[in-house]
Amino acid sequence: MARRRPPARRPRSRRPARRDDATWIAYALVALLVLSAAAAALRWLAANWWVLVVCALAAGAVVTAALRTRALAAREHRLRAAQLRLALSGPGGIDHMKPDAFEYAVRDLLERDGCRARKVGRANDQSVDVIAEDPMGRRWAVQCKHKQDPLGGKPVGVGVLYALAGTYQRSHHAHIAVVVTNGRFSRDAHRWGADQGVLLVDRTTLARWAAGDQPLWNVLPHIPAPRNGHHH
Repeated sequence: MARRRPPARRPRSRRPARRDDATWIAYALVALLVLSAAAAALRWLAANWWVLVVCALAAGAVVTAALRTRALAAREHRLRAAQLRLALSGPGGIDHMKPDAFEYAVRDLLERDGCRARKVGRANDQSVDVIAEDPMGRRWAVQCKHKQDPLGGKPVGVGVLYALAGTYQRSHHAHIAVVVTNGRFSRDAHRWGADQGVLLVDRTTLARWAAGDQPLWNVLPHIPAPRNGHHH
């Protein structure tokens, strides 16, 4: 039997070089146009240097105005914070706040005390709602527990203190752990907090702090010593 010859392979078609050459020529023309435009712009600016001066002065004026506005806003915020006084009951009082508003109120009170404070409470907040740094260099981790029925409702239990004690140093690098409530704490919470150094702000302490003019560290006993060489 005669063997079949394998079909002859078709020669591969080579891509014409003209297309590649045209692409490079187009790129070169575009680059030349860009360089020409840049050179023309530089020559124009050199002949009209005053335009750069005007633009620099305008930019400086805008930056100065923005910084002045920010400084005035910060000053106004400090003045409002210094005058902040909150009652527990009555219209607009702490007892009538939502939990989120209560966290903001605690932040504002800490700012009134001279702290740099921010609200961090959200999902997966590692048991901390407010972080603050006081003028003495101490970092505070605050857990806020708002009670709709502060007098007759369930007290804040020791489990809240367990959670805060486990995260405030490791996750937030804080020096002081505080739980603030408009209600009350259980006996176990009082005992465990005293043993472990977790500070408790109950309804009575909160009323003194929120309605008075003393910072929280003057209202609470047994506050850790100032850091970074600061003193009371």
